[in-house]
Amino acid sequence: MLVFTETPMPTPVMTVEPESVTPGFIGFAAIVVVVIAVILLIWDMNRRIRRVRYREEVRDELDAEEAAIAEEGSAAGPGAATSPEASAADNPPENEDPAAR
Repeated sequence: MLVFTETPMPTPVMTVEPESVTPGFIGFAAIVVVVIAVILLIWDMNRRIRRVRYREEVRDELDAEEAAIAEEGSAAGPGAATSPEASAADNPPENEDPAAR
């Protein structure tokens, strides 16, 4: 009769001390460089997003002003701004001195 016995598994032995395995100064410096790069990228991204947001706000304000001007022009009637007195009062000549008025 054959009896199979289990063979014992060997226990792994540490060949290196856990305290001596560290990334050292090079690893620390690499992490610092990565952190600085991420901070600069986030700062630049926020600046660009803020600039796009401000441009959109200005564009919306200009569109609203143009719409208001167009609405005033259509509400005043077709012949309201065509008289010479009205156009001269609204658009003074460019070479006229404003202090002379």
